[in-house]
Amino acid sequence: MSKKRVFLIVLDSFGIGEMEDAHAYGDFNVDTLGSVASSTRFHMPNMKKLGLFNIEGVSHGDKEKEPIGAYMRMKEASRGKDTTIGHWEIAGICSQSPLPTYPEGFPEEILKEFSRQTGRGVLCNKPYSGTVVIQEYGEEHMRTGDLIVYTSADSVFQIAAHEEVVPVEELYEYCRIARKILRGEHGVGRVIARPFVGTGSGEFTRTSNRHDFSIEPPTITMLDQLKGSGKEVIAVGKINDIFVGQGITEHVYTKNNEDGIEKTLEYLEQDFEGLCFVNLVDFDSVYGHRRDIDGYAEALAYFDKKLPEIMAKMKEDDVLMITADHGCDPGYMQTTDHTREYTPFLIYGEKIEPKNYGTRETFADIGATVLQYFGIVPAFAGKDVLEEE
Repeated sequence: MSKKRVFLIVLDSFGIGEMEDAHAYGDFNVDTLGSVASSTRFHMPNMKKLGLFNIEGVSHGDKEKEPIGAYMRMKEASRGKDTTIGHWEIAGICSQSPLPTYPEGFPEEILKEFSRQTGRGVLCNKPYSGTVVIQEYGEEHMRTGDLIVYTSADSVFQIAAHEEVVPVEELYEYCRIARKILRGEHGVGRVIARPFVGTGSGEFTRTSNRHDFSIEPPTITMLDQLKGSGKEVIAVGKINDIFVGQGITEHVYTKNNEDGIEKTLEYLEQDFEGLCFVNLVDFDSVYGHRRDIDGYAEALAYFDKKLPEIMAKMKEDDVLMITADHGCDPGYMQTTDHTREYTPFLIYGEKIEPKNYGTRETFADIGATVLQYFGIVPAFAGKDVLEEE
């Protein structure tokens, strides 16, 4: 009997149109798919075959006459539109309260304790673009050794430091200190190390040594259940950081989308039973937040071009799932932050019946579907979409 494997790929931030409550999050007429589809570089014939443009509510692209996958639109039941909450819900956790955000910067008592434990001062303490903040505060940081601390509309405490001033491992230790401080009322979703290099303002660039220190998932997840029943749970990209290693049996970090896709192809060649959970972050961090429509479209086209290679390596009992964790509309110029959107969910495999499953009420249906495929009853409120007639 062949081993069952699921390859769950998150196209980070690939939303497909605003949710009905988007205005409550400050988002109006947002549509990541709509914006990237306007680019001449947008080309997704293989996702089209899977049923992307047949999904309920999607008005871009030509519909496929005979899709080869199951397809549906996912509604986020949690209160939020960030990476942590999105991935948590995919894995079965519905967050009724949003994680704390700091549009006015972090409270003085937090920063005083952070400085006391690190022995370094703090610069900035405002919501900022990560690429801009190092240009504006980088030289002062190099002169004083003070850490650049900033946030965004997301629940994040970000620490930027030049690699020659603060070695990467030392920066990671500062992040661990911040993670221990930021608990309870101030339990932000992620503390993020943002190392950079360069010789002066205008020449500073971030490096690939970013590292996320996430808050621990509050309840049992799909990953915990899979690992608990003896299945492999392989995390590719920042998945391990998002779940703080909980429920994961093996992980590998990635440099960019291309590297993430190559790592996925390598795991397709390996012999295991369980889940390979992949995050392709560039859609969000490199193109969405920077409002680069053409770059986002080109990255999607590259993923689409690699899809046949992924599908060709699948075995009889393998299942491919493609989804997203939130939106980040590169055409929405009122902000550079995430956008509250529906996400796609496409399922493909030799034993998967091509079908339209409409709109689902929660991302948690993804986790439930994965578990039920392995014969595991979900310990959370999600439904197996493939069981429904």
